[in-house]
Amino acid sequence: MMKRLWFAAALLAAVLAVTLWNARHLEGLTSSLSQDLEKARQLTTQERWDQAEQLVEDARNRWLSHGTYLHVTLRHGDTDQIQLDFEEVLRLLQTRETGEYAAASSQLMGRLSLLSEAEQLTLENLF
Repeated sequence: MMKRLWFAAALLAAVLAVTLWNARHLEGLTSSLSQDLEKARQLTTQERWDQAEQLVEDARNRWLSHGTYLHVTLRHGDTDQIQLDFEEVLRLLQTRETGEYAAASSQLMGRLSLLSEAEQLTLENLF
């Protein structure tokens, strides 16, 4: 009987550890992407569009490089929407649509923040 209890406790501890690691990893990824998007926004205010585009493209590629992990741990709709948002931001950068780019970039940063917050282990997320 005690062996079952210890096994269950160990399994629960392992699940908790993986959950905490996932939340920390996702927070690091989304924070880094948001920082790059903010730097790109600042570059556009200085009319450095090509550098901003490269920065956003690098951020998008980093997001894509985590695709399998993200699709396993998150809702597909969320990851797909963020991918679409990256594509929209890049399109607006290429066409130099300042106002629309700023709005789309802010929306993407907001989605990244919400995605990270939703994965944090908090009472609000548990209940």
